[in-house]
Amino acid sequence: MNIHTRRLGWKAASILVGAAFIYIWQLIANAQFIPRVFLPGPDVTWVALLSGLQSGRLSGLFLATTERMIYGWLLASLVGIAIGACIGMSRTLRAYVEPSLEAIRPLPASAIIPIAIALTGLGDTTVYSVICFGALWPMLLSTIQGFSAVEPTLYEFARSIGMSRTAVVMRIALPSSMPDLLAGLKLSLTVALILTVVVEMLTGQQGLGTWILFAGRSYRAPDLFAGIILLGVLGYASTLAFSLLEKHMLRWRPQSE
Repeated sequence: MNIHTRRLGWKAASILVGAAFIYIWQLIANAQFIPRVFLPGPDVTWVALLSGLQSGRLSGLFLATTERMIYGWLLASLVGIAIGACIGMSRTLRAYVEPSLEAIRPLPASAIIPIAIALTGLGDTTVYSVICFGALWPMLLSTIQGFSAVEPTLYEFARSIGMSRTAVVMRIALPSSMPDLLAGLKLSLTVALILTVVVEMLTGQQGLGTWILFAGRSYRAPDLFAGIILLGVLGYASTLAFSLLEKHMLRWRPQSE
């Protein structure tokens, strides 16, 4: 059995598992072990999802959440790579800065929401500030790890031939640390999605987070599950797109069977 056949078999198995999950969900909903007000069936949820998309309510909220996630992630990525590159390329700077970073890193992003609201009010600035703060750490630490793991002799060689710092970063550090950077970007994207939903719920900004929150408060379980399904679609689509990008960027690496 070749590798393509095995991959096809795993994909078919994953589809069967998903279909079995939906079937069991429908059976539990029909048996009403859990009241329908709390657990609607997939049939009712699908109707609510289609209704929300056709009316434009869910599609607009989906786009708003996607936009906040992407913008917050891009901001965190740019800041994380810029700062991480400076720290990762300087052994002296790492010695001074890393203890402080390790002290700040465990701070939950939700803890700075009151501070962000007090400084910027209830607006998109608060949302992007919190998303950036939370999604920054995977990117920053991965960049530091990638740049500090570059062979020191490469930096010494670059200095000996008079390469500028920009050239060193673009021609040596970035290509060598690309696996770490992509891993950080992927993890940061997941964190950005989670924080987007949380901040929407806490600040009242229109998005899937507020849709799910208000649907739960008003016992509209089908609408609540429809919002959760859309979040799952957004998370899966972003992960799939990034996996394709990662495969393209790291195509030089040997593929494991």
